[in-house]
This record gives sequence, structure tokens and C-alpha cells, in this order.
Amino acid sequence: MHLTLTDADILAQVRDHFKAGPPTRIGVAVSGGGDSIALLHILHRCFNPDAVTLNAVTIDHGLRPEAADEARQVADFCESLGVTHSTLRWRGWDGTGNLQDQARRARYELLGDWARMHKVSVVALGHTADDQAETVLMRLGRAAGVTGLAAMPPRRTAHGVVLSRPMLSLTREQLRSYLRTHQLRWIDDPSNDDLQFDRIKARQALTVLEPLGITAQSLALVAGNMQQARDALDWYSFLAANDIAQVNGGDILLDHRHFRTLPEEIARRLISQAVTWIGGSEYAPRRSAMTTVLDAARSRKSATLNGCQVVHHGANIWICREFNAVRKTRCAVDRLWDGRWRLQGANIDGCELRPLGRRGLMHCAEWRGTGRPHASLTASPAVWRGDELVAAPLAGYPEGWSAHLSAGSEEFFAALLTH
Repeated sequence: MHLTLTDADILAQVRDHFKAGPPTRIGVAVSGGGDSIALLHILHRCFNPDAVTLNAVTIDHGLRPEAADEARQVADFCESLGVTHSTLRWRGWDGTGNLQDQARRARYELLGDWARMHKVSVVALGHTADDQAETVLMRLGRAAGVTGLAAMPPRRTAHGVVLSRPMLSLTREQLRSYLRTHQLRWIDDPSNDDLQFDRIKARQALTVLEPLGITAQSLALVAGNMQQARDALDWYSFLAANDIAQVNGGDILLDHRHFRTLPEEIARRLISQAVTWIGGSEYAPRRSAMTTVLDAARSRKSATLNGCQVVHHGANIWICREFNAVRKTRCAVDRLWDGRWRLQGANIDGCELRPLGRRGLMHCAEWRGTGRPHASLTASPAVWRGDELVAAPLAGYPEGWSAHLSAGSEEFFAALLTH
């Protein structure tokens, strides 16, 4: 059974998401479907236009011939509300791989680029309690832990913009009722009935599970409970990191003796965050893969995960970049290497940045004096001129060059508290 909400209830719930001080500019992602049309209309009514400016954006993935016309319909709707609208087009799919995953990644990247261009710091998304419930069901199927079952957070930062979900407490049916009350038209995407997608299977499963009390609302509450549990675990992971972790040359060091005493979930989060921070991955490693790495870390064995290597060196567990993950990574000396290193030096003519590798390390007679393990140094950035090693700052061969992380070490610790 769906709780009937008045207009005032719906507006209050969405307005409360932004607390007392909403941003002066809010981007709104509008596909033309019922949820996003309702979101734009609700936000338009929530705030005084003199205080909050709305900017709408539609992404045409170019996957259906109707998409361009649907984007025009959204533009017409925005015009009727006096809201500025943009259409972004994605043409990046080559017909291979996971279409939904690639489209979603591209969508958030396009949203981030658009938001920065329009000086929009927050983009509102139309996810509902039903979307949250479907996500929980799919993650149950993958035997997810606390973080996975926390599903979609109300806010998260991606590509330099805050993605905000102000309707996670509202069901799809409550929004449909809102749309009908205000005589608003929306577009039904035929892919919403395509059973080749797991999300649609989860949507249909919810109908079957409803007699057991497993509804969109109840699963959304479960996600909320898991978010609170996740926040508590994140806090204690942060405290543990401050006690036993340090950043050294872009690597993460964990005191092995103290690491072995940590509760399983806290230890898992420290390793997971270290790997994510070093490797630059958008997603944390899968739980099953993490179990193997945790066992290796505790028993002083080596392991690889998501382009990173876990080795033991002295009294520490040393988490560093894996050489095979960067062996083909090269760029001009004035560019960012491996997404996080900047190197500076005097004579750059004919030089480029590449990993040091075993061959380069042979030319660094003082590398042992750095205190860093062999595995870390072979994957570190070096300056090359053809086959000649010019400099390797992290390996004790600076030759007038220095290496700096584009993001400070404090970001590793801060990331333990963000989602």
C-alpha cells in the first residue's frame, strides 16, 4: 500500500533535502520520464526563482530514434516553466560491453562537464524510493555488504559536482499521482519493460514480494538503515587510519601488527580505500576479491587488486601501484601521469613520462636508500628521453627533477568519510 501524500507533503520533503540554505543554482537532469518531469516541476514550485535558478539538462544517448524528439519535448516543457534547458549528446557506444553501465558512466561525466561549464555546483537527479529498492535487491543478489546495501546515497560528489537525490523518500506511484493531479505529460521509455536488464527484473520481483511486506518503502528504509551503519563504520575506519596509516610517495603504509587486530570490516575498508585512492578507480573492489587480499595482508603475503599491489616491507603492509597497470602509460612531461603525478625539472627537451620499470631501476644506485620496496619503485613515474633514463625522483635519482601528487595525502583520509 502506498501512502497518499498531499502536494504540501511532497514539496516539504523535497525542500527539506536541501536544508535551510539551498544553492543559488541547481541543475536538474530531465530525461522526460515521469520521475524527472515531476522533479523539475516540484523544484520549480519549491523555491523562489529570484533566490534559486534552475538549469535543466537532457542527455540524448543516441540509442533510440525517438530520443531527439523526446529531448525537444523536454525543452518545450522547460520553456513553459521559464527554465533554461540544454541537450547533451552521447555517441560513445561501439556496440560492445555493458550498454547500461557505459551509458550511466557517460551520463555522469557529461553532467559534470555541463555543470562546471554553467557554474552549477549541484545537479538534482530523479531517483525515487523504487529505484532505491531495486538497487538493494540487485545488490542482495551480489551478496553485498553494508556499503552495497546502503545503495544510493542522498548526495555524492562525482566529476566535480554534487549529485543530489531529493526524492528518495517518494515512491514512483506517489509521483505519478502528482503528475496526474497537475495534468503533466511524461514519456514512457520502452526499455523499462525489457527483461534483459536486471533492474527491470528487480522491479517485477518487487510486485511478487509485496505481500510479504517487502515493498519499495521498506527496502528504501533498509537502505537508510545501512547508510547509518556505513557512516559509523566510515568514522571508525577514519580513526583507525589516523592511528596506523601513512602516505609515502603516493603509496599507503599500514602498520602490520596493528592492522591484524582490526575488526574485519574496518580492515576491509582501509585496504579498499587505499586501492581505490591509488588506482583512481571509480568503484571500490568487489567484496569477494577483497577477502583474498585481506587474507594475504594479514599473513604477510603479496596480492594484486584493481591495478594495485599489496606487499610487505619491514613492519608495514605497503599498498602501491602495480607495474603492469601502468607499463604502457606515457605522456608529455607537462601532463598528469597516471592521473595523479606531476613531475618538474629543468631540461625537458625530448623527454616524456613513463614508469621506471626494472630496467630503469637498475640505473638508480641509491634506490634502497629511499626505504621504498622494489614493487613500488618499478611502478613509479620516471623521466625518459628515448631509451635514456633522465630522472626518477622517487627512486633516489632526482637529477634536478621532483615528483608531486596532484591530490594531497589528506585526501586519502578525507575520502574515508565521503561517498
